[in-house]
Amino acid sequence: MSGEVLVTGAGGFIGGHVVRRLVESGQPVIAVDVKPLDSWWQRSAARNVVADLREPTTCARLTRNVRTVYHFAADMGGIAYISENDWRCAATAAITVNMLRACIDDGVGTLLYASSACVYPTSLQGADPVPLSESLVYPEAPEGGYGSEKLFSERLCGYAAASSGLQVRIARLFNVYGPLGSWCDGREKAPAAICRKVAEVALGKSEDVLVWGDGAQLRSFLYIDDCVTGLIALAQAGATGPVNLASDQLVNIGELVEMVSEVAGVKVKARYEEAGPTGVRARIPDIGRARQELGWYPSVPLSEGIRVTYRWIYGQMGHLDAVTCGHH
Repeated sequence: MSGEVLVTGAGGFIGGHVVRRLVESGQPVIAVDVKPLDSWWQRSAARNVVADLREPTTCARLTRNVRTVYHFAADMGGIAYISENDWRCAATAAITVNMLRACIDDGVGTLLYASSACVYPTSLQGADPVPLSESLVYPEAPEGGYGSEKLFSERLCGYAAASSGLQVRIARLFNVYGPLGSWCDGREKAPAAICRKVAEVALGKSEDVLVWGDGAQLRSFLYIDDCVTGLIALAQAGATGPVNLASDQLVNIGELVEMVSEVAGVKVKARYEEAGPTGVRARIPDIGRARQELGWYPSVPLSEGIRVTYRWIYGQMGHLDAVTCGHH
């Protein structure tokens, strides 16, 4: 099928990596983000466009002659950001409405929507957690405005597909990490934040590492390269329901601090602050559907992904005084 590929949120972490992979495979890509070009985390040899997708006419202009849309544009961040910005995160649904309408009107073939594990009920992620298979979203209890928006937008995608020829694919992403993303601007997630804090110890800027919670919060972390492979496979597959993309390697936050410390070659003292934002107690993914329907399975061990991520963040700190960052 002829036509270009449109990636929204292309100046962000996951969107930027997807654009690069698509460009490297020889596909014509339109990359769009609301941020100025010099604020994009990375730029590839795509048609890079600065535009606000909250404007319906902008979406309609960008989807002409497009065959596939990867939709990542969202106001989001780590647990600190999403717990303090329910309205800003929830309002992202307006962008998805605009994109779906434009895709239907312009005859786009496929839209892949980047959803989140935050759609799952918090009751399933407590002291007695269960593996989160894709059907376990009811009774609804998503995580804050961010999770609510993701679940609502999944439904929007379903309604759009049912009323048109648009094919939708929904990826539920679990804790994606890696280089070329937020690490000190207040939107960073746990792996980047911990890498930065350990690097501050290594550079003599700090004596300990502040960790929110008691360190026992259980998570899985998916390396960006594995995530991109899964997203592209999903966009090209026939799967019509949501698909979890996650690592099945579980680790608690205290163990993650130890892992980063080993990579950095420094001994660190963790200072736990249980009053800080911690998210759910334990998030365990079920990736059986991704294995079965996509033939996809993550291949990068956490230790290797953390090594690459830490080295990138450490290098960034050589160019920027971390004390001036907007991190918490």
